[in-house]
Amino acid sequence: MPTWNSRGLRGSTLEDMLNRTNEKYAENHLALIQKIPTPITPINIDQETRHITLAYFEQKSTVDYIGAVQGIPVCFDAKECNSDTFPLANIHEHQVAFMRQFEEQDGIAFILISFTHRDEFYYLRFADLMQFWNRAKEGGRKSFRYDELNPNYFLPNVSGVLVPYLNMLQKDLADRD
Repeated sequence: MPTWNSRGLRGSTLEDMLNRTNEKYAENHLALIQKIPTPITPINIDQETRHITLAYFEQKSTVDYIGAVQGIPVCFDAKECNSDTFPLANIHEHQVAFMRQFEEQDGIAFILISFTHRDEFYYLRFADLMQFWNRAKEGGRKSFRYDELNPNYFLPNVSGVLVPYLNMLQKDLADRD
């Protein structure tokens, strides 16, 4: 059974940025996106700080965020990468299965990747994820490189929005038509 420890704090900066972005989107009536908490069972709690120091995941999580954007169901996961190669092992089979089912229900699923060493965000469309995923399943690379990504899906800088993914969601929808 997987355990939680300090490694579980990786991505907390990205999570904080996304939470603030989602709050701004909600305030402006653009989207209603919620962070999905991962249920855990605490094993050890530091009595002085009241912090959990060891816990077990109760179940496999699906994605980090779920909600609606202007009536469109949306789900996505957020990942950080500190190199130009993103290991597909960072995305789990059950997450891909959930996103596939979500898309089959006419929702939009995607992965937001923070390339921390470049200070860039990327919107990985589900269809593009599946190309990389299937390549790995067929014996190909178990990762994808920065230079393989569609340059049109890097998030632009938008004043007042930390992770402006709605721009890319709109592009994703237009490209599906």
